[in-house]
Amino acid sequence: MSASTIPAEFDVLVVGGGINGAGIARDLAGRGQQVLLCEQDDLASHTSSASTKLIHGGLRYLEHGEFTLVRKALAERERLLRSAPHIMWPLRFVMPHDPDHASVRPAWLIRLGLFLYDHLARRAWLPDSRRVDLRKHAAGAPLQPRFRQGFIYSDGWVDDARLVVLNAIDAAERGATVLTRWRCVDAQRGADQWHVTLQSAAGETRHLTARALVNAAGPWAAQFLGEHAHAPHPRALRLVKGSHIVVKKLFDHDHAYLLQAPDRRVVFAIPYEGEFTLIGTTEVEHRGAIGEAHIDEAEVAYLCEQVSRCFARPVAPADVVWSYAGVRPLLEDGSGDAAAVTRDYALELDTAKAPLLSVWGGKLTTFRKLAEEAADLLTAPLNIALGAWTGTAMLPGGDLSAYIGPSDRPDADFARFIRVLAVRHPEVPAVVLQRWARSYGSRVELLFTAHGLGAEIAPGLFEAELHCLHRHEWARTAADVLWRRTKLGLHLTPAQRDAVAHWGEAHWGVPGDALRPPA
Repeated sequence: MSASTIPAEFDVLVVGGGINGAGIARDLAGRGQQVLLCEQDDLASHTSSASTKLIHGGLRYLEHGEFTLVRKALAERERLLRSAPHIMWPLRFVMPHDPDHASVRPAWLIRLGLFLYDHLARRAWLPDSRRVDLRKHAAGAPLQPRFRQGFIYSDGWVDDARLVVLNAIDAAERGATVLTRWRCVDAQRGADQWHVTLQSAAGETRHLTARALVNAAGPWAAQFLGEHAHAPHPRALRLVKGSHIVVKKLFDHDHAYLLQAPDRRVVFAIPYEGEFTLIGTTEVEHRGAIGEAHIDEAEVAYLCEQVSRCFARPVAPADVVWSYAGVRPLLEDGSGDAAAVTRDYALELDTAKAPLLSVWGGKLTTFRKLAEEAADLLTAPLNIALGAWTGTAMLPGGDLSAYIGPSDRPDADFARFIRVLAVRHPEVPAVVLQRWARSYGSRVELLFTAHGLGAEIAPGLFEAELHCLHRHEWARTAADVLWRRTKLGLHLTPAQRDAVAHWGEAHWGVPGDALRPPA
């Protein structure tokens, strides 16, 4: 969007295009507010695409006494799973138990934790936890033989970057303006409105006003307040880096693992993209520039070591095919260990002049509730007449009823949805249709145009999808497409990724160097 087409007046400016900013923009737009969502890079380009890809209550937070947070997250879990069954679905986790290792939690403590996990919030259809004989269960086969017993419990999987994009799409379809690659470089606070200057990556500037400002800048939240909003920021953030590695798949079944490490941390090993296993996460203090988080050799070695302790097939740093890291903005609570810092959030509303709402902390699973509470806080100062609405709403693409009819178990009916698509669109290769169904859900029809699929720019990536991502999902670079809107970058060779970058340069007018995906 060019500077000349950006409106000059808004009710709310939301700074930060991660999951919290996108969720707040969506909620407020649904309450009739004129919202501008401003993101300095791409949607979900930092913390919100660097998660462990889970919708979960946080079983391990129970031992830190985080009962309120876990209850809140568990209450959100099934609500979110129902809202977008194409990008979120139930996942069973196996926790192997090693009774001979003194540092692991005793079996009675695990059973107590899982009982609480099962009952802290109401579950409609996720199954109970249970004990399992790993000598007989398929999940025991990839493990070292000392693991004879274990526990299985339920949580959920999510495509985190697409969750952010779907919230932005919903916000836009409800009237919000979504700007990517525009920075809020200055925000001057008046008695009843903010005077804001935005600057694009190309150097364009735009001046506008907003009745309220929401600071949802994630790890940049304190920096944004001090440097751009000229406001004091008494609350401190604990910046913790979480890193993940991806290796060729370590097992063939559909369960994930929660592995207990000798330092009492946990490491997940999760089926990923059909051919891989996702392993994470680390939790170390982040000291460098916020936007330049990278996994280091020590983190890679740690994750490989923990997985190799448990699996029959060891994992070495040379086996890593991809890695990523993100900075989590956690509330400073005085905990010495980064793993023990709370994952809860705080919302601070200042109405001394034009309203300023700052978001501190948070986790992926609780984004909808956070957004709802944020919008509720702004109801009185902005005189918002409409109330909360997202609790029962579907995210874009999540309503599959037009294809499969109404259902109480949308996850169980997803295979029917794919079969219906295959009948309607036999021209699309089955593997592509499967990926499209998972990525776009009922919005998949946007990819079918009178011009057909177009050229295949890289294996499984056709021009029709690229045009759709550019037009409807703010994709502007090859990295946007290959690592956030999809994970095709993991499946393609460097030459094939370059082909996507060259196509983008020719069709989107972005210099080729800017289109290169990350190494």
